[in-house]
Amino acid sequence: MTTTPATPAYDPDNIFAKILREEIPSFRVYEDDETLCFMDIMPRADGHCLVIPKTPCRNVLDATPEQLAAVMRTVQKVSRAAMVAFGAGGVSLQQFNEAVGGQEVFHLHVHVLPRHAGTPMRAPGKMGDMDAIKGHAEQLRAALETL
Repeated sequence: MTTTPATPAYDPDNIFAKILREEIPSFRVYEDDETLCFMDIMPRADGHCLVIPKTPCRNVLDATPEQLAAVMRTVQKVSRAAMVAFGAGGVSLQQFNEAVGGQEVFHLHVHVLPRHAGTPMRAPGKMGDMDAIKGHAEQLRAALETL
């Protein structure tokens, strides 16, 4: 019999939960009944955004199939819009689970990064220019309206 360690409890005071409650500002791009997409403030590519469920879960280890499906529907929609908005040749999706897996914010989220041939992603952990991020959010919102 294989055993897995228990997933720690969800922390309702994580930064993404605060963004959902609008306790801290964010550049919101898309929202439906189940998900929210907003811009990453430490973008590794122009247009880098995050998709999260509106309901609590740490990551894929404790998410319900319904939460995962809702998040992936929005990831697909936003990915298509990012290709248009940024003239991207592709998108990279990143999703991390638990600290050892690289997760830093313990609310399920998927990174959507528009990509261009020959342009590497920027290093992680560097704050972006807020005016540029705001402009990228506007571009992405406009592209979403066309899909």
